[in-house]
Amino acid sequence: MGKSSSGKDTIFKELLRHSITEAGLVQPEKIVPYTTRPIRAGERDGEEYYFTDEAGFQKWQEKGRIIEDRAYHTCHGLWRYFTVDDGQIKTGDHLYITIGTLEAYSRMRERFGEETMLPVMIELDDGVRLQRALDREKAQTHPKYEEMCRRFLADSSDFSEEKLALAGIERRFQNDDLQRCLAEITAYIRAEIDGAGR
Repeated sequence: MGKSSSGKDTIFKELLRHSITEAGLVQPEKIVPYTTRPIRAGERDGEEYYFTDEAGFQKWQEKGRIIEDRAYHTCHGLWRYFTVDDGQIKTGDHLYITIGTLEAYSRMRERFGEETMLPVMIELDDGVRLQRALDREKAQTHPKYEEMCRRFLADSSDFSEEKLALAGIERRFQNDDLQRCLAEITAYIRAEIDGAGR
């Protein structure tokens, strides 16, 4: 987890692709969340998210299968992000990895237990994040600059020091050097798993 444009997607993919298995851990299975926001250029359904609509969200809600959800009143309407009990998460000895917000982490921790969750908080200089967000938005067929700015500003509240403390986030990883950041994260995961005797 981390603020927008902090490099979460890149780190997530690298952890799945190489870093975790190179650290001697079992290949993790990814949990793909759902969203009602429009798909961006370069995204594929079922990869970053399962893209759905409000009716799709309500369908899962009626079945009682929503694990956690967040609703954002954006400049383009209501966008939801949510995790579903759709068979992706199995009981037993599995290692999973997913991307989410601080709020999503807190709710999943309540659902599955603090001892089963390991938060990985990514941080990056705000100026670098803003430039990355701008570059990404410019590459879209229909850039949504107003929403980009809303989200960037909302991050200050969503990831405030108070909220980080309440969620018990103690360790943070600076993504100013990708390879170093990945090495630190994999060492952290390895140490936590070894310490838990798993």
